[in-house]
Amino acid sequence: MHDKTYWHRLRYFLDSELLDNLIIFWFVFCLFRVILTYQSFRERESAAAQQLTQAQLRALRMQLNPHFLFNTMNSVSSLMRSDIEAADQVLEQLSSMLRITLDRGEQQLIPLTEEVDFIQLYLAIQKTRFHGTVHHYVAIEPEALDALVPTMILQPIVENAYVHGVAKTVGEAFIGIEGQCHEGHLRICVRNSGKGLTERSPSETAKERVGVANVKARLELHYGNAQCFELKEFSDGEVQAILLLPLQYPPARLTDKTLEYAYDDPGHYRG
Repeated sequence: MHDKTYWHRLRYFLDSELLDNLIIFWFVFCLFRVILTYQSFRERESAAAQQLTQAQLRALRMQLNPHFLFNTMNSVSSLMRSDIEAADQVLEQLSSMLRITLDRGEQQLIPLTEEVDFIQLYLAIQKTRFHGTVHHYVAIEPEALDALVPTMILQPIVENAYVHGVAKTVGEAFIGIEGQCHEGHLRICVRNSGKGLTERSPSETAKERVGVANVKARLELHYGNAQCFELKEFSDGEVQAILLLPLQYPPARLTDKTLEYAYDDPGHYRG
């Protein structure tokens, strides 16, 4: 073979090796193109699914706001006939709630402490409505303060506790919100006295289902099967709404805060 001329060697190479190399090259090229096309398709599919989920979450949140606004404005209308100063206070608190909602924008997950601040305004509005006959408390363990929760996830639960439980109580009543971290999960419990689940009328049950269904749908969109939401009833009429969520924190976590206070005196903190 060494005696062959350059052209003979080139022809030998073209006849024996180049064809094999070309086949391998085009096979590898086509394989990579298929892989890249598949990856691009999956990325577009994932992006479309994410956009759909975000749209569904926005739609679910929009179901909450008009319902809450309608109920609150009815309260203001009633107070205008009996206590103008209280009505003005409720409008100011409602304005603060709307400002918080607008500031959050499209944000879907927020620290629990921010959600509690929002609920504090809601509880203050309800305190005015019920003229001090409802006792409120919030007890959140320090390590749970910065855990992430869906925006406005507690408001429909607390609203149900008022409308279908506390509002049906003769005399004094209570509502409490508790939060703890346990084995990689965030446990939130909303407790209220009043009429138990089994004593509610069909119309009350239907109205309650709207808020509960909204909460369940949002939790499923956020966490899939990694979450749990249940309602428990006790013999004395107390009802507990319990959320069990995966424990998640924002990138910059603050751990030097504590929260345990009663809303009967918003300025008073108990450590």
